[in-house]
Amino acid sequence: MSDKNTDHDDNQEPVNDDEGRVDPETGDVSAADSAAAEESAAAEGQPSSDEEPAEDATKAPDELSEEDKRLLEEASRDLVAEMRDQMLRAQAELVNFRTRVERDRVANREAVIADVIRSLLPALDDLDRADKHGDILEGTPIALVAQKINSSFERFGLRKIGEKGEVFDPAFHEAVVHLNDPEATENTIADVVEPGYILGERVVRAAKVAVSGPAD
Repeated sequence: MSDKNTDHDDNQEPVNDDEGRVDPETGDVSAADSAAAEESAAAEGQPSSDEEPAEDATKAPDELSEEDKRLLEEASRDLVAEMRDQMLRAQAELVNFRTRVERDRVANREAVIADVIRSLLPALDDLDRADKHGDILEGTPIALVAQKINSSFERFGLRKIGEKGEVFDPAFHEAVVHLNDPEATENTIADVVEPGYILGERVVRAAKVAVSGPAD
């Protein structure tokens, strides 16, 4: 005995719930269903497929105004001028620093040489006195030694100062004797007691001289 509730027709077609919602020829959703979908999406806060996304209100404009361009150009010129001024000042300070370093180096070198020469001046004085008294004869060993010493000091720029007949200069001469000369108009060196020496512009020792000139 068969159960009528379980009998079914194998040839029965399935029921299409979407009938009327899908176009059988194009497969597109009907306009009514499409509108319903858009209304549902709008209710949920989602943009529909046909809507263009809204522009970001915070997005900067592509072009600046003329006033903004002018202000930007002025700021750029001021910045370039300030950087150039700073560069020139830095270059000037560097040049001054190098000049000071070189000047100090030369001064220190001359000071060291002057100290060495000053310690040897008594020996130079002995050679000078011996030469004046005729004790140093040309070609003798002592004459060769004196020549080598004088040549070495001259190589460093050492010069003898204080010659008879020169105008007295207190910057280079030290007057140990003063002779009155009514006819003289200025003080001149009448005799050299002890020669002086100068190294470049540095006085190693002032010349001790006898001065002839008008009475004070």
